[in-house]
Amino acid sequence: MYGHAVMFWLGAVIWGLAATGSAAQSDYPNKPIRLIVPAAPGGGTDFSARLIGIKLNDAWGQPVIVDNRPGAAGNIGVEIAAKAVPDGYTLVIPITSFPTNPSIYVRLPFDTVKDFAPIALVASAPLLLVVNPSVQATSVKELIALAKSKPGQLNYANSGSGTTAHLAGELFKRMAGVDIVSIAYKGGGPAVIDLMAGQVQLYFSTIPAAIQHVKIGRLRALAVTTKQRVPLIPDVPTVAESGLSGFEVIGWFGLFAPAGMPKGIVNKLNNEVVRILREPGTRERFSGHGLIPGGGTPDELGAFLRAEILKWGKLIKEAGIRAN
Repeated sequence: MYGHAVMFWLGAVIWGLAATGSAAQSDYPNKPIRLIVPAAPGGGTDFSARLIGIKLNDAWGQPVIVDNRPGAAGNIGVEIAAKAVPDGYTLVIPITSFPTNPSIYVRLPFDTVKDFAPIALVASAPLLLVVNPSVQATSVKELIALAKSKPGQLNYANSGSGTTAHLAGELFKRMAGVDIVSIAYKGGGPAVIDLMAGQVQLYFSTIPAAIQHVKIGRLRALAVTTKQRVPLIPDVPTVAESGLSGFEVIGWFGLFAPAGMPKGIVNKLNNEVVRILREPGTRERFSGHGLIPGGGTPDELGAFLRAEILKWGKLIKEAGIRAN
């Protein structure tokens, strides 16, 4: 009799906890959400976070507060998110070095895969291969021929160790079989300035950072780094169609939460974010900033993250890239 009573009590407790958890998930969100951006205001990650935040606020009636925490290639903000309570009220959109940092840093204060719950791919950021107008090349094929005729004499800018701009340059070197020299800068802004001044000859830039300079002739655009052409600049070919088949480099921003967040909240966030990304107005705003809207399931984002870590880890090891 006593044993039956204990079992009944345990069952009631378990049922009560499950009911409480279900109620909490169905009630989500009932207070402001903190969205960490491990970068300074103004870049593609920050723009994406603020747009998604506004749309979530409109849909759910709860403020989404963007918390900019730049530094250490995004690791400062990401660590804060990793150690937060996994209740759905702290989220993070890491910068594009998120999948490359595990291979660049000897030790990270978090596990890039195990410490996070993927929610949805928010956006992809194509890069634009641009050269100084003095460079005697109007196509990727001509640039490769020029580089081969002058080994070690052409320089490419990179916006920081392990950034997509850096990795794009290294991948280009290997696939094209050319000897070009990497020149490191503290960000894309200084890199573009020196490119226009002729201090370096080429750069894999974000589209927003370079497009206006291309339009007025201060830079020449040769190709984009995606598999397909970018709608914002449809006349610019891809690197792959310009002679380097299989070349693809994209920066991307995904929405993540601390590991252990209830599946119901993960799915609720995914459904809402994917709905937002399908809206024509959202797609238009992303396109205007040179970004491609994302989507997909949490499992797809998790698989993509793991694939990116493996892909870039091999190149980083071969190139001997380490944190500055």
